[in-house]
Amino acid sequence: MNKKLSSMKCEACEGLGDRLTTSKIQENMKHLKDWLVINNHHLEKTFKFKDFKEALQFVNTIGVLAEKEGHHPNIDFTWGEVTVKLWTHNLHGLTLNDFIMAAKIDELKR
Repeated sequence: MNKKLSSMKCEACEGLGDRLTTSKIQENMKHLKDWLVINNHHLEKTFKFKDFKEALQFVNTIGVLAEKEGHHPNIDFTWGEVTVKLWTHNLHGLTLNDFIMAAKIDELKR
């Protein structure tokens, strides 16, 4: 991939085409750190925080990013922990948008 994932913009789901193949998923995974691929269906990562307030702030920051990108993750959070799951709901699987969002979410945690 020539362009850094986090500098890319998510595309409207209608123009994405098909889900990524297993080989394309593995190729894109090389650009992410500590994300898991679950059943070739979604990406998942858990982020740790010192308390509930920091976890909630991170969730809210992800929400702002999701609205800006037009691509919305599933988010679970509790005291000191946020788990993010990404997939393209319309296509029931992974697309480049999911990898772009994962990279952008990682940059939020820096």
